[in-house]
Amino acid sequence: MDLVIKLFDVLFPVFLTIGIGYWYGKKDPKFNTKFITELAGTVGLPCIIFYSLTTSNAEVSLFLRFCFYIILYVSIFAIIGIFIIKFFKQDIYRLLPPIILPNTGNMGIPICLFAYGNLGLAIASAATAMILVFHFTIGILLASRKFSIKPLINSPPVYALIISLAFVYYAVPIPKSLENATFFIGYATIFLVLMSLGVALSQLKILSIKETLVYSLTRVIIGPIVGFAFVKFFNLTGVEAGVMFIQASMPCAVLTYLIGKIYSPRKISDSIASTVVLSTFLSLITIPIVVFLSLKYFS
Repeated sequence: MDLVIKLFDVLFPVFLTIGIGYWYGKKDPKFNTKFITELAGTVGLPCIIFYSLTTSNAEVSLFLRFCFYIILYVSIFAIIGIFIIKFFKQDIYRLLPPIILPNTGNMGIPICLFAYGNLGLAIASAATAMILVFHFTIGILLASRKFSIKPLINSPPVYALIISLAFVYYAVPIPKSLENATFFIGYATIFLVLMSLGVALSQLKILSIKETLVYSLTRVIIGPIVGFAFVKFFNLTGVEAGVMFIQASMPCAVLTYLIGKIYSPRKISDSIASTVVLSTFLSLITIPIVVFLSLKYFS
């Protein structure tokens, strides 16, 4: 019974906030979340990264290990995704990002925070930082079929990550005022991005149900399987195991749609939008199971 209560405590605030955003999106279809997205990317996420990595007593080695796990995880899903997309005879390059890049930021970070506290937040932020690097490199490369380092150079979270790791590595004391500021902005960002996710879900539509269903199930079913395999293969335990399992189980990232909308043809971006929507709705069923198992076996 205690485990069920804990599960409810973890998931209720996340799903409630997404629901508020979804309701508001239906109430005001013209509501534009671009401001929230830009604010989160330029200010909010850097604050989350800095606060979580500098206050959780997490070591640099922990971050580097999770960078390796995420690189390997994305590589495995790239192989799986290529086979699936090729089977449907679709654009292998432009439709690959939503399959290989999970929503570790909007959904993964708050769930890991509520499940495992500040250490869970730090590890989840490290995984998200690596996924973000993939968004601004491989994601744009696949969507546009042109490689450019400029988006990565212009990404504030990357600099926040470098600065945070420097603080951690050299054990630099964090001024209380800076800690409080990044804490305040970071937690406010978590609410905003969850609400904007709900708004986005209310505005996107599902097309090509057969292909979209397969892509979505790949993310929310095979994702947890691969995540659990990582836990066993690398002998992860406790918070590390729980965060790896949860982050690997997230649905398709909304950012893949935003990047696709900028760099890919309309037909491709609409297909990505469909996958983001359906995988997110399906995850409302799979995520409670994943979090329940995480809380029970990776405490």
